[in-house]
Amino acid sequence: MRRARSYDETIKCEGVENMINQVTIVGRLTRDPELRKTTEGTNVAHITLAVNRHYRNHNGEIEADFVQCTLWRNAAENTCKYCRKGAVLGVTGRLQTRHYEKEGKRVYVTEVIAESVRFLSAKPQHEVIPEERREAAPEQRRDTVPELRHEFVPEQGRGSAPEPVQSHDPKPEQKREEVSIGF
Repeated sequence: MRRARSYDETIKCEGVENMINQVTIVGRLTRDPELRKTTEGTNVAHITLAVNRHYRNHNGEIEADFVQCTLWRNAAENTCKYCRKGAVLGVTGRLQTRHYEKEGKRVYVTEVIAESVRFLSAKPQHEVIPEERREAAPEQRRDTVPELRHEFVPEQGRGSAPEPVQSHDPKPEQKREEVSIGF
């Protein structure tokens, strides 16, 4: 009599350990995210990211793909709290296909189920400064906000890593530390 194989033995025999389902995308939110809750009370948000293609069409325009993503729990809550339409997000997760019935037809949906989300846009400035204080406000903010040493400006529609741009530094005698980011 033949003994039943364990799950690990089945995976090794059938080559399942070689399968990978991992997606990493960077794109802009197409609309403000909305936080919803499941019947069990779990936070969920469905977002769409516009991701530019790395080439131009026959008219010389850069086209975009619109990728649907599902965020759960804290990722959903924080994205809805801190991000708005146009914000740049980096999403890492897995690709999932599901289907449902609508008016007697089967509708398929392919989406990214997010495992992690990174906010890549600069933090928006919500502070409104009255006109009489606008002249003094820049001086006050220099003392309270740490200075930005490197600013990364990505080129639209290119697949290359962004180049660092030096910002203004009032103390040039201080040694600057190089920052490298691997892509």
